Amino acid sequence: MSADQFLYELLNDPEQRRLMREMCIIVDENDRAIGADTKKNCHLMANINKGLLHRALSVFLFNSEGKLLLQQRAEEKITFPGFWGNTCCGQPLAREDEVEEENQMGARRAAQRILDHELGVKAEQIPLEKLHFLTKIQYLAASDGVWGEHE
Repeated sequence: MSADQFLYELLNDPEQRRLMREMCIIVDENDRAIGADTKKNCHLMANINKGLLHRALSVFLFNSEGKLLLQQRAEEKITFPGFWGNTCCGQPLAREDEVEEENQMGARRAAQRILDHELGVKAEQIPLEKLHFLTKIQYLAASDGVWGEHE
């Protein structure tokens, strides 16, 4: 499927249209919030190639035996569809409960939201205090000629 066909199908799905309108937190090279833009704009390589950088997170969920839950990304994802990866990943959104930076509380709330959306894991199952911040990394990766990541 071409990128144009994929975008056409993506934008005809009401849920995907909603997700593409979500507002991500735009950051500078030091992870300081400097604005907001749509998830769609944040993942277009044309914008990424101009330096657009947004905040993101990755969740690594381990069971009581220390085994890591991996997930195969949905084919509907705009970046890296069908790839195997961490438990889940996504973006803290530019909304009051997810922009809080003290103790990474905004990112922790975003992780709960994403775990629920991606895997059906409810916030009560993984309280905020059970989510541990490990480190910050920055990367840029092109998924195809149209979409990519710069987080």
